[in-house]
Amino acid sequence: MIRFCLFGSGRMGDLYCQIITRNPNAELVGVINPNLPSAKRLTDKYGGQAFASFDDCLQHSDIDAAIVCSPTNTHLEIISQVSRAGKAILCEKPIDLSLERVDQCIALVEEHRVPFMVGFNRRFDPTIAALRAQVVEGKIGKLNMVLLTSRDPAPPPIEYIERSGGYFCDSTIHDIDLACWITGETPVEVFTSASCLVDEGIGKAGDVDTAMTTLKMPSGVLCHINNSRKAVYGFDQRIEVFGSGGMLQTQNQRDILLSHSTAEATDAKPLLKHFFLERYAQSFEQEIAEFISSLESNIPPSVNQEDGRRALEVALACGQSLREGRAIKL
Repeated sequence: MIRFCLFGSGRMGDLYCQIITRNPNAELVGVINPNLPSAKRLTDKYGGQAFASFDDCLQHSDIDAAIVCSPTNTHLEIISQVSRAGKAILCEKPIDLSLERVDQCIALVEEHRVPFMVGFNRRFDPTIAALRAQVVEGKIGKLNMVLLTSRDPAPPPIEYIERSGGYFCDSTIHDIDLACWITGETPVEVFTSASCLVDEGIGKAGDVDTAMTTLKMPSGVLCHINNSRKAVYGFDQRIEVFGSGGMLQTQNQRDILLSHSTAEATDAKPLLKHFFLERYAQSFEQEIAEFISSLESNIPPSVNQEDGRRALEVALACGQSLREGRAIKL
């Protein structure tokens, strides 16, 4: 049984509390938030105790691991506290918005030798994992191209945009991680072009909402990522991998797929999964299950601090490419 404390009580905190309470190998000990009523809102629903600080939690409870899903600018301080206490950490992406601060986090984790996992949950989606496994097995021969489409159903509030760290660190970073994971490579060159076409408020906040990114891998494999903050038809999540021996594709998941066939025509009226909480629900369950298994078996998690650093470095290069209008060498 792995005993968890959880930092943060927003949307992701609520999700992780649900998953922990459903897992027979996990126990929710506490939720930590300086805004105590917010933490208590979750513990009233899922159990455990609300704490205003990590020190309070340690004084009252024995824990094995912490899940960090608080605002990104709090991660370094929390990782410092938890690693010094010798507890395992699962940290939501990005680890931080600064490579220097990410390096400080990595140094702390390595100094105190605590297990550390980054929340790139999409790796644990069964369909995506199956695609990657077939690539690794050589089922489509020599890899040539990877195309990733990730489009949200609607943009988030401007208040979120203003503190998100920018589109590339907030959203594209998931696709960057998948591109690296699927190819087994780290980009040597990044080029991004982007616009603000969905909401002019996003542009006024200094961000973009429509982007295309090309990553070139050391082997020459090309990866194309296209992102949009608004797809009127739902949460659009597709991957295509093209190689010398064929192609693999993941399709969008749907709530309803109703076909109507007559002598005149056949049509289908699908509804895409609403957003990431629905589309990737199983991936979050699998992510926590692997984290627990890694702690019980003393095997390092499959997604670690170096993966988090690499994805952030590429995401920051996307921003630099957009600002300077050129390809960025890594």
